[in-house]
Amino acid sequence: MTNSSTSTSSATGGSLLLLCEEEESWAGRRIPVSLLYSGLAIGGTLANGMVIYLVSSFRKLQTTSNAFIVNGCAADLSVCALWMPQEAVLGLLPAGSAEPPGDWDGAGGSYRLLRGGLLGLGLTVSLLSHCLVALNRYLLITRAPATYQALYQRRHTAGMLALSWALALGLVLLLPPWAPRPGAAPPRVHYPALLAAAALLAQTALLLHCYLGIVRRVRVSVKRVSVLNFHLLHQLPGCAAAAAFPGAPHAPGPAGAAHPAQAQPLPPALHPRRAQRRLSGLSVLLLCCVFLLATQPLVWVSLASGFSLPVPWGVQAASWLLCCALSALNPLLYTWRNEEFRRSVRSVLPGIGDAAAAAAAATAVPAVSQAQLGTRAAGQHW
Repeated sequence: MTNSSTSTSSATGGSLLLLCEEEESWAGRRIPVSLLYSGLAIGGTLANGMVIYLVSSFRKLQTTSNAFIVNGCAADLSVCALWMPQEAVLGLLPAGSAEPPGDWDGAGGSYRLLRGGLLGLGLTVSLLSHCLVALNRYLLITRAPATYQALYQRRHTAGMLALSWALALGLVLLLPPWAPRPGAAPPRVHYPALLAAAALLAQTALLLHCYLGIVRRVRVSVKRVSVLNFHLLHQLPGCAAAAAFPGAPHAPGPAGAAHPAQAQPLPPALHPRRAQRRLSGLSVLLLCCVFLLATQPLVWVSLASGFSLPVPWGVQAASWLLCCALSALNPLLYTWRNEEFRRSVRSVLPGIGDAAAAAAAATAVPAVSQAQLGTRAAGQHW
């Protein structure tokens, strides 16, 4: 492999994600990458399937935010259960036999297009679902409950979910393949790759705006986030302290005015301001870093491919692996700190162990009932 055009030609003649290189020098590198896809396929299928099952089985989990999470899990399940196993098998086949017989316009070309379309559909819906989850949480925290309820009525939520699939399907059907045809001279500017880079950049900007906006709002009132049971943020030490010391001073405003100072102050180690710094430095920043790590390498690879610039094979394969790993890790991003999900898992898998139950109980935060909240915004059911 001497240059980018040779690399692109041989790679697209085989696997979409550059696993099935036709040159013998790359044969040894296909096997580890293929094994990585096998692990992601198994883990992602189990994790996404479990989240979909839990949300459909437990009424308490059937909220608007979880509807968007399940939508993303369904898209990720199609990638992990249908596309990744094919990619893993193709990477283990001998060089030259990685595709069905036929040229681009025959069976081999149809199979490549089908596999690429399946990947494009799943990843597009998954990325749109991440945006819908972030926007839902942002509006939940920053807007009045009446505004949130009016926007996220049941039919509006269903329309957003249907629109995400319709938009992804339209893009898959209307746009040419992400990679140029094998054997053809690469175009000077490949617009599908540039469009993919622009879409990933727009998604990243929206996610950062929403989650950093949540951090700014939380600094005004830690208590409101705790009341809303916002599972990304509500289990921080400062929120637990607010529940343990109800007489502690609150942020100025209607919520603080309703509770006169009757109280013992918080210990210095659990001061809300310190918890807010931990919040911005750990929870939200960690989530944003995961998205940046998973998507930004593919942005630069797409930009280089769009302008026909040479990109090393290892960089291309690693960027695709990171992006596809997001499909397998998606359930953990949204559920690993959620006590409701953990209780549901323990009820489904009672043998999960006393140690896991004790660890979950140690980080749990007492939830405020919806009667105390006075609104259905926090747990608005489908």
